[in-house]
Amino acid sequence: MLSQNEQVFTETKPWFKLWSIYILGFLVLILVGLYLYSQSLIRVEAPKEELGEKVIITMPSGKTVYTYENLLVEEEGKLLYKGELNTIDLTGGVVEHQNWE
Repeated sequence: MLSQNEQVFTETKPWFKLWSIYILGFLVLILVGLYLYSQSLIRVEAPKEELGEKVIITMPSGKTVYTYENLLVEEEGKLLYKGELNTIDLTGGVVEHQNWE
């Protein structure tokens, strides 16, 4: 049998457990809300690049290349496609201005 002091100190009150759950849930909601709010404020967008008209280049081998006019460059008599990561030699191809989908 427990003494009165042992009963008071070992006894957990149900309202204490309930309030701790409410406080923890409230803090989690505040953190999630602040995270979502900060994500809506910070927007990183790439600048709009003017690509020009749509063109079709028909190569002598019969293959076709679909691209935009501003990505084509003529250097030293060669027709080059200069993309973001690569450069392709399209010399000898016939450029047609057509709207492709």
